[in-house]
Amino acid sequence: MNEKTFVMIKPDAGKRRLIGEIINRFEKDPALNIKELKMMTVSKELAEKIYAEHYGKEFYERLINFITSRPIVAMMVEGENAISHVRKLIGATDPSKAAPGTIRGDLKEVPVKSVTENLIHASDSTKSAERELNLFFP
Repeated sequence: MNEKTFVMIKPDAGKRRLIGEIINRFEKDPALNIKELKMMTVSKELAEKIYAEHYGKEFYERLINFITSRPIVAMMVEGENAISHVRKLIGATDPSKAAPGTIRGDLKEVPVKSVTENLIHASDSTKSAERELNLFFP
């Protein structure tokens, strides 16, 4: 099934100068196409919409501060089963558990300092892809 998904290259990737390397992984994958891409700084208002489900949790403010700290790269990626394909490409959310050959597995900081600062985000379902794409590519 051909589908679209949302991918966000996070502030820590920019800080570590890994944006090009990460985009290159998507460009080299013959099953995926980057349909839209933009670099931007996330406003506090947008950050609060992105992380609305975490409101009130002890790590919420850290998430907001992190995602607004530096520019991010937002991408609309399309392909056959793109959501699951991209999730496999990026690896486990916890970089210390991400397999070699995945973005997080190959590019993680050693030692891993944070699960939040894990270089990249990708939608985990059709519903979240639709919501996140609408936030960044209205």
